Amino acid sequence: MSDPRTNDKIRVPEVRLVGPAGEQVGVVPIEVAQRLAQEADLDLVEVAPNSRPPVVKIMDYGKFKYETAQKAKEARRNQANTILKEIRFRLKIDDHDYETKRKRAEGFLKAGDKVKAMILFRGREQSRPDQGVRLLRRFAEDIHEFGTVESNPTIDGRNMVMVIGPLKSKVDAKAEQNARRAAARTTPASADAGDAPAAEAAPKEQ
Repeated sequence: MSDPRTNDKIRVPEVRLVGPAGEQVGVVPIEVAQRLAQEADLDLVEVAPNSRPPVVKIMDYGKFKYETAQKAKEARRNQANTILKEIRFRLKIDDHDYETKRKRAEGFLKAGDKVKAMILFRGREQSRPDQGVRLLRRFAEDIHEFGTVESNPTIDGRNMVMVIGPLKSKVDAKAEQNARRAAARTTPASADAGDAPAAEAAPKEQ
């Protein structure tokens, strides 16, 4: 996207002027708008060139460009660092193992990462997908304070998967985690071989 026209590069007879505080000044000759911007020691920036007349705003254009670039950079960094963590279940999971995985998932969500909950079916368990759905829905309910379901339980080969994303209020914690994660991350081995980032190789049968 090209930069907007500014100051004397805006060559139209009249403009709809917005003041530096966002106040609507109205339609004025371009010379008046440029003079008001100069008196305020600010820039005149065309923000809606296709309007009739074009809309311009008095602002510090250098500061505006810098802040816009920083926001875009932060958004890209957060997006790039959002990792899909994988939590693997067996259909007949005991309570202790379930609680361990639930707490691990809460930690991932609080850090701003998404969680891919996966049930690994063995043998005849594949004929009981309803039990897998119930388990994943229970899991989603138990961690609802930290995340919300982004994709409902679906069959993926011999597995059933569901994706849970962090709540919007939790995503803010991601920025604080990024610096520490970038400095300390060395692809740590999971304490439970059943839990690993989704990008790893296919799980071995237990």
